[in-house]
Amino acid sequence: MKYQIGQTVTGVVTGIQPYGAFISLDETHQGLIHISETHYGFVRDIHDYLKVGQSVKAKILDIDEYSQKISLSLRCLEEDQEDVPVVNARDVHKRYWTNYHVHTGFQPIADAMDGWLAEARQRFLK
Repeated sequence: MKYQIGQTVTGVVTGIQPYGAFISLDETHQGLIHISETHYGFVRDIHDYLKVGQSVKAKILDIDEYSQKISLSLRCLEEDQEDVPVVNARDVHKRYWTNYHVHTGFQPIADAMDGWLAEARQRFLK
């Protein structure tokens, strides 16, 4: 069978690991539902949602063209998402890791470069 991204498929859970569940789609194709794609919100234990041998309906998120690995999602098919908190854009504050009041550019690196090169030469010659 030819699979496509966005397609809804049915498969059987063949194995469960802490990071996700393996789903057999047919005799030759297998997909993975990552734990983050199991349910909306935080999932502490994937065993709360899936069991080996269980038949599941999932949506194809991605297909790796080289390895033919198929990424699946259960949460894309969930309809009830009322318990998921909505983040208001006004509540999100940007955090800058650079001080925009200091305008030194690359000068500190240029000033330290000679010392770094001298130290590297000494270590290399030992």
